[in-house]
Amino acid sequence: MSALSKAKGFKKSKAGTYLSIGTTAFGALSVIKQARKARSEHDTLQLVDAVVSAAAIVTGLAILVRELKRIGDDDVLFG
Repeated sequence: MSALSKAKGFKKSKAGTYLSIGTTAFGALSVIKQARKARSEHDTLQLVDAVVSAAAIVTGLAILVRELKRIGDDDVLFG
């Protein structure tokens, strides 16, 4: 198995899914910062953008958690 094919398999592994969840959650910090700044400046358009971004992050996390449940115990790289 080549290194490239192992790397592609990592994305679908349990460890890769956890890493994706972590990076997505880390992105939430920037959205929180954006929302706080928008509220303090009374910028409605920027606040709407932050809310839409937050909804995208929540949806992304839900998809990743579903993928994690689907992987279950049959993961060969992390189990």
